[in-house]
Amino acid sequence: MQDLIKPDDEHNELLVSHVHPTDWVNPEPAERYNLVVVGAGTAGLITASAAAGLGAKVALIERHLMGGDCLNVGCVPSKALLASARAAKLARPDGSLGVTTTGEVVVDFPFIMERMREIRAGIAEVDGAPRYSELGVDVFIGDATFTGKDTVEVAGQTLRFKHAVIATGARAAVPPIDGIEDAGYLTNHTLFELDELPPRLGIIGAGAIGCEMAQAFARFGSEVSLFEGSDRILAREEAEASEIVARALTEDGVSIHTGARVTRVTRQDGATHVTLSAGDEVRTVEVDALLVAAGRTPNTDGLGLEAAGVELTERGAVDVNDQLQTSNKHVWAIGDVAIRHQFTHMADYSARAVIQNALFPGHKNYSSYVVPWSTYTDPEVAHTGATLDELESSGAAFDTYTQEFEDNDRAKLEGHTQGYVRVYTSKGKDDILGATIVGEHAGDLISQLTQAIVHGVGLGGIKDVIHPYPTRADSIRRLGDIYNRTKLTPRVAGAMNKWLDWTR
Repeated sequence: MQDLIKPDDEHNELLVSHVHPTDWVNPEPAERYNLVVVGAGTAGLITASAAAGLGAKVALIERHLMGGDCLNVGCVPSKALLASARAAKLARPDGSLGVTTTGEVVVDFPFIMERMREIRAGIAEVDGAPRYSELGVDVFIGDATFTGKDTVEVAGQTLRFKHAVIATGARAAVPPIDGIEDAGYLTNHTLFELDELPPRLGIIGAGAIGCEMAQAFARFGSEVSLFEGSDRILAREEAEASEIVARALTEDGVSIHTGARVTRVTRQDGATHVTLSAGDEVRTVEVDALLVAAGRTPNTDGLGLEAAGVELTERGAVDVNDQLQTSNKHVWAIGDVAIRHQFTHMADYSARAVIQNALFPGHKNYSSYVVPWSTYTDPEVAHTGATLDELESSGAAFDTYTQEFEDNDRAKLEGHTQGYVRVYTSKGKDDILGATIVGEHAGDLISQLTQAIVHGVGLGGIKDVIHPYPTRADSIRRLGDIYNRTKLTPRVAGAMNKWLDWTR
């Protein structure tokens, strides 16, 4: 089990029994499959189960752990840690709500990690090989290699297919930093194997993963240094959102180094020395452990894609058209190995699209999806639709409507007023092009705006949605009121005054 996941304990033993059973015997291949799915992460699992449920003959191949990154080294373990980190924060009240503590707050890091492993193991059954076999899927464990345009080999057996789906995901990208391989580092694949809290943790990359883990480990008690080469954290988000999260991380004790490129990493005297270059300034930060969270690399090595006639993009992803079809018309690619939105929910929806496109008439275009995402820092940052950068680069005219949470009664009562709801619409219209929410539960709140975009509900329609009082979601409704006030031109106001005078 050590080669699959660490540490060896009852929870990981249960996990492996589901997602990579050591006694698993691959089935005899069918004469030909409607669909062969390579990779059993979120995208592959949904494709296989849905296609089998529709009556297709399906084979699913996984070389490592079924459930992919999300279950094993991504969403599930990270969000378990964030829950514990939030509890640690709440256990240290600052007195602003009239509650203080006098005793010591103890963070039991080994217990936090064991709790995570127990929860993960409990979830694993639904992603496991036995369950998928019961669903009618032929599950093969082993390395998959395409040997032709309609054949793939696994564990010495050849599978013939009408269509195949590549869903092999991605892994942490490690920048070519001098000395980093010799010094050693963590990625999301090894971070959740820790059983001792690093006194000092360095993190390379201030995207979603880097910021979430920086805040969590700082709340656990680590001295965290966050290194980012660009001029701000969360560069994908709006500058104001980035600033709000940066302040929150700093308040939690994270030392943020932006505009600082990591040029060298060495291991000396039991510590990792991280050399930073910022313009003419060069400085070194000592840490006990170093996490690399600097992007993702598609998993395409060893798949034999040349034999299948499948081409790659310049960045090494599988090249697909808007229907997620590769250069081989019988092979499709979904999830992190192909699409630019590397989120579990988009792996899910790319799978739904490819089932329709591969097995049935008609086409579902990936570009038709309205893509939301959320970063689970405290406060959270969530976005949907077009980003500000995309709107500005398009040259199209648009309006911006913002409702600050400092004007929201629920936020005031809870003492968490940082953040806002912001919506972009076409110039002079109420149709929603994109939206950003920064604040408590932003990831849950953003779905109302995603639904509005999908179903063509503008701000004028949102204002008619009644929210319970007091809720943060009422800030979304208030954007509709703000939009309506823009329609109260002097001419309209004059006409209304005349009418009211006449009816008085």
